[in-house]
Amino acid sequence: MTVSAFDEMTGSGTDLGQGDVRQGYERVKAWIGETDVEQLRARQHEAELLFRRIGITFSVYGDAEAEERIIPFDIVPRVLTRAEWDRLSAGLVQRVKALNAFLGDVYGKGEVVRAGVIPEDLVYGNPYYRPEMVGVEVPHGVYVPIAGIDIVRVDADTFYVLEDNARTPSGVSYMLENREVMMRLLPDLCQTHRIAPVENYPDELLATLRSLAPTSAPGFPTVALLTPGPFNSAYYEHSFLADKLGVELVEGSDLFVSENVVYMRTTQGPRRVDVLYRRLDDDFLDPLVFRPDSVLGVPGLLSAYRAGNIALANAVGTGVADDKAVYTYMPEIVRFYLGEEPILQNVPTWRCREPDSLAYVLENMADLVVKEVSGSGGYGMLVGPKSDAATIAAFRDKVKAHPTNYIAQPTLALSTCPTFVGEGVAPRHVDLRPFVLTGSDRVRIVPGGLTRVALKEGSLVVNSSQGGGTKDTWVVD
Repeated sequence: MTVSAFDEMTGSGTDLGQGDVRQGYERVKAWIGETDVEQLRARQHEAELLFRRIGITFSVYGDAEAEERIIPFDIVPRVLTRAEWDRLSAGLVQRVKALNAFLGDVYGKGEVVRAGVIPEDLVYGNPYYRPEMVGVEVPHGVYVPIAGIDIVRVDADTFYVLEDNARTPSGVSYMLENREVMMRLLPDLCQTHRIAPVENYPDELLATLRSLAPTSAPGFPTVALLTPGPFNSAYYEHSFLADKLGVELVEGSDLFVSENVVYMRTTQGPRRVDVLYRRLDDDFLDPLVFRPDSVLGVPGLLSAYRAGNIALANAVGTGVADDKAVYTYMPEIVRFYLGEEPILQNVPTWRCREPDSLAYVLENMADLVVKEVSGSGGYGMLVGPKSDAATIAAFRDKVKAHPTNYIAQPTLALSTCPTFVGEGVAPRHVDLRPFVLTGSDRVRIVPGGLTRVALKEGSLVVNSSQGGGTKDTWVVD
């Protein structure tokens, strides 16, 4: 099944030479036309050298060589108009507000389950549901201070939410570094546009985190960033953000709990920590409550959390909200808590836990994208039109054996953006991850986000672990 993709620059299919240039892309298209391939290749090479010098790397778990890699960066920017962004940001604010309300409810009164909006087993039987959080008063009622909402586009007017990242969304360091590299390599092109800034993200994040300090925090709240350590695949981002925020980067061994208060070991003695931006999964946070073999966490951390003496960003147990099966109920969740119609729609989805949907998915698997409800990073999924018969048959057996573990979606014709691919500029499929910050005072979103691009021709998988790259995202007036 072949579906023509919407090209964000030309508004046409995949031929960059046809169609009228869309608003916002006029100067970019002119720049592409005026710049020969060798110049583009030289700029791309300079960008790669910059990223290597800066040290922006990631690791792929399970890779035989396990080498540090840089995420490929494309020098052709992705452009959104201010009107497009305003519509997107309104939908993002609405969605994250509903996510926070949902989490407060499922760890509280459970009204959404009692009302029959979402099946009970899907919430309370979810592997990311944490019974230990029932009745815990989260500081200021904010469960998801930092959300990364993945957005895809299919035409000039239609944006879909692909998934909600409510645990520890990553990638913001690439958004910031992409902009810095573009300003250094292509200052003339940047200066011909009024591009909304993203470099204030660290200030907005710090303001958000400080606003969440518990009422018991004395004076000016102390914020720290908790990392699993240098062997984590996203360690670069952890150290980058701690530096930009001006806060301490700590590991579990740097912290201890005394009388339900968290302290950080310093050369001047113990220092109280009021807000912990944790980039560590729930399972490893506190060996007294979760995995007893964890050496990454802090014994007693959850007791301090329950006592209201520390804020965690994001809260424990948020994974139940970004489960792909729960995702399918988000339109109903928005209506239930906010009494509003969703501004951003979900991708149409079949729940394999339902017999009729399962029958349809098994019969039409060659035309669908089938995903594990707890999968991430482009793993645990089948892209039917790109798979051979043997692969589809094997995946069909998996779905038959455990239908509740899977959802399926149509193979969307994700929009394309012009991308430099070595031999020239060609369209490649993209998605977008904006970052939404929710504090006790207000919601903050820097205009743009991280655009991920599938560099392989025809590929729809944009994840860096699967060969995808990134682009700078411009919101222009």
